[in-house]
Amino acid sequence: MRTLVLGRTPSRVAEVLATLRADGFDAEGVSADEDARKLMETEEFGVLIIGGGVEPESRTAIKEFAAAHGVRRVLDGALTAPFDAYVRREFEPVIRETAAAR
Repeated sequence: MRTLVLGRTPSRVAEVLATLRADGFDAEGVSADEDARKLMETEEFGVLIIGGGVEPESRTAIKEFAAAHGVRRVLDGALTAPFDAYVRREFEPVIRETAAAR
C-alpha cells in the first residue's frame, strides 16, 4: 500500500519519506496541493499524511479529494523531534493497520 505525504516544508517531507522508506514503506511526498491531487488521481494511495503546516482550507479540500480517490486513511501530523521516532510511533502503526485491513 502506498502512502502519500503532503507537507509545506520540503525538508520535513524528505525526513518523513526517509524514515518510511527505510522501514520498508512505499511512500511519495509533495509540498503542493496540486501535486498531491495529481498523485491521488492514480488511486494508488491508501494512506495520506497531511503535515501540520497545511492550511485548514487546503486540509479540508485535500481530505475530500482523497476520499473520492480511494484513500482509506488520512492522518493529520504535526511532527515533533526526533522526527523518525514520531513517524515510527504515530504513522507506521496506522499504515500497517490500514494495509492489513485490505
